[in-house]
Amino acid sequence: MSVSGIPPHYLPRADLLTGKTVLVTGAGDGIGRSAALSYASHGATVLLLGRTPGKLEAVYDEIEAAGGNKPAIIELDLSTAPEDSYASLADNLASELPCLHGILHNAALLGDRRPIANAGYASWLDVMQVNVNAQFLLTRYLLPLLHQAPVASIVLTSSSVGRTGKAYWGAYAVSKFATEGFMQVLASELENTSNIRVNSLNPRATNTAMRRAAYPAETPTNNPAPQDIMGAYLFLMGDDSAGITGGAFDAR
Repeated sequence: MSVSGIPPHYLPRADLLTGKTVLVTGAGDGIGRSAALSYASHGATVLLLGRTPGKLEAVYDEIEAAGGNKPAIIELDLSTAPEDSYASLADNLASELPCLHGILHNAALLGDRRPIANAGYASWLDVMQVNVNAQFLLTRYLLPLLHQAPVASIVLTSSSVGRTGKAYWGAYAVSKFATEGFMQVLASELENTSNIRVNSLNPRATNTAMRRAAYPAETPTNNPAPQDIMGAYLFLMGDDSAGITGGAFDAR
């Protein structure tokens, strides 16, 4: 696998995403929240997808207070939503939007960090449902809207343990290997048949709730805050990355 870096000292222009509509999963907290705010501050209309209304409403209010385009809230629990929920979501968006310019697949579960020999099946299924199956379903049903855009970008969130497996990372690591595989397959399918590019992005160590749960002995402030790595998210979502597809990127 070829791992690529974001252009050094990348500075997105203020209107990078003007006129674009972008959907962000897990938009209520952590990297998803920062990405939603950053996309909005660069001109995008952001669709905030998550399972906790209060968190989504707080991000909505922040975007409006900052003068951004009016966002939309999509309440969807990726761990339990049946397939027809994704079909309905796609139908509803198609009735409101001429196209969709991007998806940031950010939502994920960490699950149990324990040896495979002691892994719980229920937890394993939960992680795969959110990190793999929901990602497939959302992409599958929103592809027609992405095809309607002049150019579009799908960004899938990866991890270092989805590129080199490590002990005790269990379902999470396996789900991120699946994410990389999904990215490669989809990018290959779409490369010569559409204007949709597909890439993966590993945020690396970032001060988020998931990182703190995974590394409780670590000093959280030794890692950058989510807003400090947004250049990578803007680069891959905006037209500065036009023509780049099938890449496995690191945020820094």
